[in-house]
Amino acid sequence: MFTSPHDMGEQPKPPSPSTLPVPSPTTFDTSSPISHDASCPFCTISKVYLPYDPSSPPAPSSKSVSPELTFPNPSTFILLSTPLLTAFLDIMPLSPGHLLLCPRAHRPKLTDVTPDEAAELGKYVRILSAAVSKATGIQDWNVVQNNGAAAAQVVPHCHFHIIPRPELRDKRAERFTSTMFGRGQRDELDDEEGEKLAGEIRAAIAEVLLEDAEKAKL
Repeated sequence: MFTSPHDMGEQPKPPSPSTLPVPSPTTFDTSSPISHDASCPFCTISKVYLPYDPSSPPAPSSKSVSPELTFPNPSTFILLSTPLLTAFLDIMPLSPGHLLLCPRAHRPKLTDVTPDEAAELGKYVRILSAAVSKATGIQDWNVVQNNGAAAAQVVPHCHFHIIPRPELRDKRAERFTSTMFGRGQRDELDDEEGEKLAGEIRAAIAEVLLEDAEKAKL
């Protein structure tokens, strides 16, 4: 049974203070058509990181994707931000590139998402899987989605895990061998490593979208 650090209620140490503008994690724009829950960490991420065109992602140095925008909560390494969805790196990954994909609106379970959101989630599960494989070079992965406390969901906001699985011969697998089934030691994501990997995955998403567009012309 897989859980994320968010599911497990773990709170890594916050990043150092930043001079960047910091939106309040409990203040939401009531004029927005998107419904949010001020107590939900995924809603905070959804509110802070505004949508951008995934085929032309912001530069890694752009403030719009800065990990520190969620200060004083854990840093967020954003990978995707569309009008309907957000995706970001897991803060205590089971493997390099472990990410979470969720609807931007507050939807407690998969059955709560709208048909449009469900279609977009299905589309981007495939795109993100391909992008993470490109960025990490890891060719195998799990897709996991939990619904409800009995199914190991603690944060009541629908989300998919995409979890790359390095081969045992891959040196990166050494730290993660004991967590093959979601158990064992998990290390906090290093900020520098996370920022670099997030930029690589955003670029890989753009590549996958370009490849899809080229295939559609054939």
